[in-house]
Amino acid sequence: MITRSVKRLPVENGVSGWEAIGQRSFQTRSLEGNVTADWLIIGAGFAGLSAARRLLELRPEDKIVILEASHVGKGTSGRNSGFMIDVPHNLSSSEYSSGGADSTRLEMAQNRSAIGFATRAAEEYGMSRETFDPSGKINAAATARGLGLNRSFGESLKSAGEKHVFLDAAEMRDITGSDYYLGGLFTPGAVLIQPADYIREFAAGLSPKVDIFAQSPVTSLERRSGVWTAVSTRGKVTAPKVILGVNGHIDDFGYYGGRLMHIFAYASMTAPFPAEDFGRKASGRDRWALLPADAMGATVRKITTGGQSRIAIRTKYTYETAVEVTERRMARMAREHRTSLDARFPGLKGIAFEHSWAGRICLTLNHVPASGEIEEGLYSACVENGLGTVKSTLAGMMAAELATGTTSRHLEQYMDHPEPSRLPPEPLAWLGINSVIRLQELRAGREG
Repeated sequence: MITRSVKRLPVENGVSGWEAIGQRSFQTRSLEGNVTADWLIIGAGFAGLSAARRLLELRPEDKIVILEASHVGKGTSGRNSGFMIDVPHNLSSSEYSSGGADSTRLEMAQNRSAIGFATRAAEEYGMSRETFDPSGKINAAATARGLGLNRSFGESLKSAGEKHVFLDAAEMRDITGSDYYLGGLFTPGAVLIQPADYIREFAAGLSPKVDIFAQSPVTSLERRSGVWTAVSTRGKVTAPKVILGVNGHIDDFGYYGGRLMHIFAYASMTAPFPAEDFGRKASGRDRWALLPADAMGATVRKITTGGQSRIAIRTKYTYETAVEVTERRMARMAREHRTSLDARFPGLKGIAFEHSWAGRICLTLNHVPASGEIEEGLYSACVENGLGTVKSTLAGMMAAELATGTTSRHLEQYMDHPEPSRLPPEPLAWLGINSVIRLQELRAGREG
């Protein structure tokens, strides 16, 4: 018999702007009583929902249950910046291209497989362009060093035969309305999503065939006589096979302890402002999306709906061993966002932030996922290493294939990785990782 008590439940730090302004048409229910299924998926984020969709493709007659600790789309999956990126970048090293040509091509192929999977889901579930927009993204440079990073990235893309377009300062000004940027590098393969709506609409698309229970946190997981039982606050789910799509929270289930880096990324979103004359003069076109040339810089997106525009900005990171950050920390990060936004868009200084929030990113030192069969009948689809929308989608797909015994070269390549490396003991890890983050943010300078 195996019994795992869950040490901590997820915590939502601040209110995600994406969740607050999104659609709430998908109605969920909480688990009440005892349920038996063929498959249990824990976590209704990118990994969990993708695993469920892949299981439906592979085992359409099986009964699938998903348990979500929070509201669907309210947790970490609804707190990112909404980029599904095909060309690789490595957040942990602060550089956008790493490894040899073969590993880069493999990573791009895997990312594109996940994006293709998401695209088919978006089409089938009728997602709008506001929710799922395959319009590409720009790596924006605000410093000479940023321009150099973009040139290096462009050389890597050229070597790989990848389409890309360099943008000069005037072109960046035309797009963003800002004189802040010296140049940019556009790549066409990325998809922009409204992350909270994407998750909710994905769940709604699955719901006729999959039982999704929200506000139903798993407090313990037990295996007895070859069957797993997940205990929630008001019921239980029993199934022979379980997929964990909980990202960094997998160590709260008792797995990969001392191997995962939990990084908080901080973001803010403005109140709405008129899209016409004022909005275009102050912030350019109705819709654009910028990643920083230096990965520790600021990610910035402008969205426009119904004649109203908003800007979301994400910058600043901290490594934490807790799941909750203080209000004082949140307020300090919001002030940093204000400084960063005002420097880019002085015409928006009178537009307040309406929402500020934090979301957890999970990394490993050797940049590998925490995936595979971790106990008999228990599969992990966790640890996205900073690209959760794509990597977690891929992890869910691969977990479903592994758990059903589906064989493919794609799965073999995905599973060909070592275990996550061990971190130094605390408090050395906290001191060391936060010191590296601070140094990288200082080096990023005006990119942040």
